[in-house]
Amino acid sequence: MNTVFTILSQSILLSIMSLGVYITYKILDFPDMTADGSYTFGATITASLVSTGFSPIVCILLSIIGGAISGMCSGLLHIKLKISNLLSGILLMGMLYSISIRTMNGKANIAIFENTHIFNMIFDNTKKFNILGVNIPLDKIIINSSLTTFIISLLLIMLIKLMLDKFLKTGLGYTLKGTGDNEEMIKSLGINTDTIKVLGLMISNALIALSGSLMAQFLGFADVNMGIGTLVLGIASIIIGTNIFKFIKIMKDSTKIILGTVIYQFAIYFALNTGLQASDLKLVTSIIIIVFMFMSSNKLKVPRVKKMSIRKAKLSKKKGSVENAEA
Repeated sequence: MNTVFTILSQSILLSIMSLGVYITYKILDFPDMTADGSYTFGATITASLVSTGFSPIVCILLSIIGGAISGMCSGLLHIKLKISNLLSGILLMGMLYSISIRTMNGKANIAIFENTHIFNMIFDNTKKFNILGVNIPLDKIIINSSLTTFIISLLLIMLIKLMLDKFLKTGLGYTLKGTGDNEEMIKSLGINTDTIKVLGLMISNALIALSGSLMAQFLGFADVNMGIGTLVLGIASIIIGTNIFKFIKIMKDSTKIILGTVIYQFAIYFALNTGLQASDLKLVTSIIIIVFMFMSSNKLKVPRVKKMSIRKAKLSKKKGSVENAEA
């Protein structure tokens, strides 16, 4: 159960990042490579400040602001300097790598195991669980501490999901969707789509940086390379969730993405426990993405064409029978 709660907690925290990728990948149709950099940036901001005694809540807020600024810079590179959307993201990702190292005072990683963060705030400095003044040794309630981390993660993702769903139902949210679907139509309404794009990138990278901040606190450290593959992980979660649950019309896309992230993380866990090595992780990831993309390809829609052909054949046969009867 301890392992299950740990995987669920990690999946939920990563699903925040997947929701951020969803905004650029699905809604805006903007291939934003900034995700890998802003995820690490959010983690390094939090780890650096937490290690010096800052409040975890303040660190999370600063990470969100850092992510939003990263998204804004990526958007401005694309809009103002006319750099392609893909290249602008790659350039900013490289910049954020150096900035993240600067944030950690030139170090490649920072450990915050011994510092107070959002997931151990209910524990005192003696590593005991405090209930109404009664201290219980941590090793006696290890499952409960994992459960507590899961509950905190669940409450966070529910709050973020509700806020995102509410935003996408507002006029600004519909404008964001319209910009991704048909930019020319939105321009014809007199709306500045460049501003909408920058806003979308800011929201996306703010969520991604938030995910990095929470993951750093969950893992107990931040590393300058922890953001590598973030965009791929987010896209994989989106593909899995939207394809497995595509027939459930009442389920929102945000819910599908969260569940897709959970399924993806458990698939990786079971794959690595079948004898595969950690170095095979990227291979397993690619195979999982290929399988689900094939499932969603047009090749699986062939039966629909066959039905149309059968229908046409029946109509032609019926027409021939009528002509013969008339003759």
